[in-house]
Amino acid sequence: MMNDSEADDGVALALAAWWEANARDLPWRFGRATPWGILVSEVMSQQTQMSRVVPYWTAWMAKWPDARALAGAPKAEVITAWGRLGYPRRALRLQECAQVVTNRYDDELPRTYDELVALPGVGDYTASAVLSFAYGRRVAVLDTNIRRVLSRVFCGQESLGGSASPLEREMAWRLLPEDLPSRRVSRAKGGVAPSVTWNQSIMELGALVCTAKSPLCGQCPLAEWCAFFRAGCPGLGQRRTRPRQRFQGTDRQVRGLVLGALRELPAGETLSRERVEGLWEDRAQLTSCVASLDDDGLIEILPNGSLRLPQ
Repeated sequence: MMNDSEADDGVALALAAWWEANARDLPWRFGRATPWGILVSEVMSQQTQMSRVVPYWTAWMAKWPDARALAGAPKAEVITAWGRLGYPRRALRLQECAQVVTNRYDDELPRTYDELVALPGVGDYTASAVLSFAYGRRVAVLDTNIRRVLSRVFCGQESLGGSASPLEREMAWRLLPEDLPSRRVSRAKGGVAPSVTWNQSIMELGALVCTAKSPLCGQCPLAEWCAFFRAGCPGLGQRRTRPRQRFQGTDRQVRGLVLGALRELPAGETLSRERVEGLWEDRAQLTSCVASLDDDGLIEILPNGSLRLPQ
């Protein structure tokens, strides 16, 4: 593991310069979104590529620009607006979060870690990201991309996934630049604090260059410091987590079919039992998936067996 502070400074300077030239112009970046808008982007981006998130986020924020607006929205509209982002339970959790922010914090997103992580649907990563990206606080942010870059550059090892270890958390905090006026790290893209630039640039580097399976080492601004690159990229792409589940034939597919059919209905209409049964041949799996959607609060089952989005 690197311990040389000069090397650490070199990495931070190279990252900041790379971020200045290569950061994607996403609509919630560079001071153009409220703290609430940044939280929405982080929730939508969970297990979803940012390129897919942009049109949904833009439409969502135009319709519900703050927590108060979302808190009072009909559930059916919220689920429909979530579209094909996946894991639609996140939409209802986001609305529950909006209701807490509206009622407990008068529509202003809280500014402390403990208050943020106590909100519905907000975990350690999302709370840390909001503190850093929305409020400019010096806090280590750890997502899959950041963990991969740190592990490769500073430890010379492939990041194997799973939960963040105490060693990874300690390293992330140790390497986080100090937000001091004398710090020599560029305040790139709008004069933000060095620690914020660090978090954003490492995450972006992991998404665009230091990717899981096919890293573009020849284009990486950190190649000269990267212990993983110098060692020949040992164990590239190795994972300890279970393989990605196939989608075809899974409960996720069936649940998506049911929700998709409901979202396409004109307002006020229901999906008849006959139409529901025509969505999937395996009756037992279909029944189980409909029941799980009901348990999650994503649909309502009427006495005649027809379905509708929550009212």
